[in-house]
Amino acid sequence: MQPKALILFGPPGSGKGTQAKLLRERLQVPHISTGDMLRERIASGDHLGVQVQELMQAGRLVPDEIVNQLVADRTSQADCATGFILDGYPRTLQQAEVLAVQLRQQGFKPVVIHLKVDYTKIIARIAGRRQCPVCGALYSLTSNPPQRPDHCDLEGARLVIRDDDKEFVIRERLEAYDRQTRPLLDYFAASGDPFHELDGSDGTPQEVLASVCSVLNLE
Repeated sequence: MQPKALILFGPPGSGKGTQAKLLRERLQVPHISTGDMLRERIASGDHLGVQVQELMQAGRLVPDEIVNQLVADRTSQADCATGFILDGYPRTLQQAEVLAVQLRQQGFKPVVIHLKVDYTKIIARIAGRRQCPVCGALYSLTSNPPQRPDHCDLEGARLVIRDDDKEFVIRERLEAYDRQTRPLLDYFAASGDPFHELDGSDGTPQEVLASVCSVLNLE
């Protein structure tokens, strides 16, 4: 069977990251999150990391060239030989075109899942996220609150709001998504590759996963 590149597509806060982690366990392939890769670069403290941090704090998208190279480097590693899950990439037509060439060269068949979520729910969902500064665990004040308010269940550290989860940044990110990323829907739909749209607004992560698995014929 041809290796598959599963592309999870949707606005920030649509649940791509959660579904990617669940699918990683189901498919036993790497979950590649551009957000995680960019945050790791920020943590490195190098010149590029500083540039990326300034862009993300302002709610702006990181230039295509940087993201394309990060993804190409990651998907060329040995653990991606049987397939992988892309979370948060591509976000622009230029990224999608570069990815299409790359996937053909690597022998991958892309499958796109578009999670549709109401923006009002997205803002409430992201604004309620908290993260442990020690272990990186994520919590939701509404769906996955910590046992002790404002503290990590594992480390006991006080939870923080990530810079890119602040409400004004979320609104900037959604505007950038509308402007640059939504045109990808037409691109994917016309590509001839499998393209599925699912409602991610309601239901538990497991219920959304069941819908994803159904269209992927994984049941």
